[in-house]
Amino acid sequence: MLCDDGHYLLNENLDVADSYARVGSCLEKMALQELDRELQKDLVRGSLTFEKLKKHESRVATDEELKLGDTLQYYMKDTDAAKNLLYRRMRCLANYEGANKTLERARGRNKDIPRAEAEQSEACKKFEDISEVARGELLDLKKRRLSAFKKNLTDLADLQIKHAKAQIALLEQALGKQGYQQQQQFG
Repeated sequence: MLCDDGHYLLNENLDVADSYARVGSCLEKMALQELDRELQKDLVRGSLTFEKLKKHESRVATDEELKLGDTLQYYMKDTDAAKNLLYRRMRCLANYEGANKTLERARGRNKDIPRAEAEQSEACKKFEDISEVARGELLDLKKRRLSAFKKNLTDLADLQIKHAKAQIALLEQALGKQGYQQQQQFG
């Protein structure tokens, strides 16, 4: 799910970057056809602004993909550790069930009962021990996952805020130059 969402976000950001590139290209073509020198300069500035926005949006896409990739990688690593732990517990359970069957056969034949009982109690103890360890580790895993997820989402939000501020500054800079030039023309 997270991987699909990450690719969706990346594709959306790249689509926005492509749209900026197309708008910038159209403004550049319009500037080439425009006869009025001032309007031509404004169109070129607009084209350059959209080119900067395209680069910025591509950087946003890359940064967000890396952040979501880090989150996914952490989750996969922890999930593998939990699967390995549960596999070891399952093996202990299988050994315990095997020891129970061996004890039943030994009682049926009336042979080696003390040895089978010892094996059964040892397998039971190992299973109970690993079950207790697994319970504790899974609770710890849940806490670590929530903490890491919260941290990664916070980092992603901070990153998005940083990029949004940079984009606003870029647009304000472009509009500020435009407004200053218009004041000089009409003022």
